[in-house]
Amino acid sequence: MRCQPLILFLSAFSYKNVDYCHCPRSLFVLLDIPKQPQSHFRFAHSQCSSQSQSHHFPLHSSLFSLVEPIICQNPAEISSFAAVFNFLTGRNLLRLGRQVHAQMTLRLVEPNAFLGAKMIAMYASSGDLDTAVTIFDRINNPSLLLYNSIIRAYSLYGYPHKTIGIYTQMQSLGLQGDHFTYPFVLKCCASNVWMGKCIHGISLRIGLEIDMYVGTSLIDMYVKCGEISEAHKLFNGMIVRDISSWNALIAGYMKNGEIYVAEDLFKRMVRRNIISWTAMISGYTQNGLAERALDVFDKMMEEDSEVKPNWVTIMSVLPACAHSAALERGRKIHKFANEIGLGSNVSVQTALVAMYAKCGSLVEAHQCFDKIHQQKRNLIAWNTMITAYASHGHGLESVSTFEDMIRVGVQPDTITFTGLLSGCSHSGLVDLGLKYFHCMTKSYFVEPEVQHYACVVDLLGRAGRLVEANNLINQMPMQAGPSVWGALLAACRKHRNLELAEAAAKKLFVLEPDNSGNFVLLSNMYAEVGMWKEVDNLRAMLKNRGMRKTPGCSWIEINGKAHMFLGGDTSHPQAKEIYMFLKELPEKIKGVGYVPDTSLVLHDVSEEEKEHNLSAHSEKLAIAFGLLNTSPGVVLRVTKNLRICVDCHTATKFISKIYGREIIVRDVNRFHHFFDGKCSCGDYW
Repeated sequence: MRCQPLILFLSAFSYKNVDYCHCPRSLFVLLDIPKQPQSHFRFAHSQCSSQSQSHHFPLHSSLFSLVEPIICQNPAEISSFAAVFNFLTGRNLLRLGRQVHAQMTLRLVEPNAFLGAKMIAMYASSGDLDTAVTIFDRINNPSLLLYNSIIRAYSLYGYPHKTIGIYTQMQSLGLQGDHFTYPFVLKCCASNVWMGKCIHGISLRIGLEIDMYVGTSLIDMYVKCGEISEAHKLFNGMIVRDISSWNALIAGYMKNGEIYVAEDLFKRMVRRNIISWTAMISGYTQNGLAERALDVFDKMMEEDSEVKPNWVTIMSVLPACAHSAALERGRKIHKFANEIGLGSNVSVQTALVAMYAKCGSLVEAHQCFDKIHQQKRNLIAWNTMITAYASHGHGLESVSTFEDMIRVGVQPDTITFTGLLSGCSHSGLVDLGLKYFHCMTKSYFVEPEVQHYACVVDLLGRAGRLVEANNLINQMPMQAGPSVWGALLAACRKHRNLELAEAAAKKLFVLEPDNSGNFVLLSNMYAEVGMWKEVDNLRAMLKNRGMRKTPGCSWIEINGKAHMFLGGDTSHPQAKEIYMFLKELPEKIKGVGYVPDTSLVLHDVSEEEKEHNLSAHSEKLAIAFGLLNTSPGVVLRVTKNLRICVDCHTATKFISKIYGREIIVRDVNRFHHFFDGKCSCGDYW
């Protein structure tokens, strides 16, 4: 008499350098087993073991010990199959799982709710949600365990509506959720506070609110829904709090900009994990407090700290380097990421591209992008590189990168076109920009949004096509926002069209009543043509509204330390040397053709005084400091909070020529690379 055909595990480990856990070459083979199946099992086991690397043996042994009962039992018991599926869950062994499933079918084993739950968990953890759903639909008498397995699967795959739908179905059958059910259901209520509150009420009635896992999930749900006070109330009522509840609340307060509350919670934590530290670093970065983010990262990295950064931490701290233009800090973090094995992580590589680009090193940004394996370059990586080229005024490279992305089959989105159109605008590629704008919907299925219209208005405005820009605004299918009218106003300022500027400014005074920059820009245009009464009126409006002109501020990093300068600043320890240098500078650069542009010094003072006022602009102070404190040939990188003025732009070109320096200035709009008397913008800015 012979046993039924069954599937035995054999392993083809003659392949070298194969990691069984991640890329198995294993297979199940249908065999006819004679009367003594155990002997064949031992034979197969010995064959496998003799070919295996020793460190895989425990895994083989465990799997064979689970398969053996299936071989010996006739008929096979459901619990034996359940044990095998449970073993395969989370190991990415989908092929083996399917073969075990096929053996069940051959032996006419119908899964019950218990076995179905194990099968669903295996399939879902192995990337096959469709089969998991099919199994769920075929179980006649579902249990809570079965529902928990499919709820978990839908939640982890990012299907909130389906998760809640399955939960509702479970409730209608009279099955009451437990502490495994609610964390996954609540995760799907992040954008539906009403549903979250309903589930909160149910968990409260059955006494699960005080459960640590359910309580933490409720806090996380309320935080993501913006109900921070409800989250804190729950936190205060928890009998036992785990680190996750503290972390969720800290992240919520950081998101709300309530930094001091988050700091207080962080200080009160008895134990902190990497998520706690990352929440603080990320929160500071998102709130524009780059130095604090870097300080927290340094504290976390102290020798006695047991916490070590992961890829999320690295991703969170790199934007802080970009925000403060701390290139040397960014390079050190890049080196550290490589040392701990995170340098090949796609998200880290993408963050490095953004950091280097925002710190002014486009070459290093491109190098990091090139290191991302082509098959792993996702939309975020492509968008980051396109935007990087755009911000540096390399419009053709933005276009080329966009076309490369399309060729490899990556579908663009709204961010892609914002970067692409911005690149065309900064480089004067008007026709190319208009072509992409007009084919967004038809060719790429992306509907133009306000930011895209703003880019096109800027594109046309920079080229002097102000009437076309104004007509485009009037034809917009949505209300024009501040970015659109701001682009038109800036273009009018450049091309001295006061009539359109007044129309744009009036719109901005309503849309952005607290933005002093719009008042200042129009006031400057009035002053240029001698309309002093209008200038006085605008200044009075600013004063009555309690607004002040945003002061110009520039900073430069020297030897890893950032030095900040305000316009006319005398507080720096080297102020005396800086102003002595700047006093002599005009005569030096006048000798090679520099002519001061005093048209924007809008005061009734002598020409000499106007030139003196120009010399105290913040970017000139930063450049002077850089020249005084660095060796010849060192690149100077300056960041300014406002748009660089015409005179500073002209002067910096001449400074780069007579001192033989490359000077990179990042203003509020873009990067300017000065070298040998020229700027990368080609004076098109």
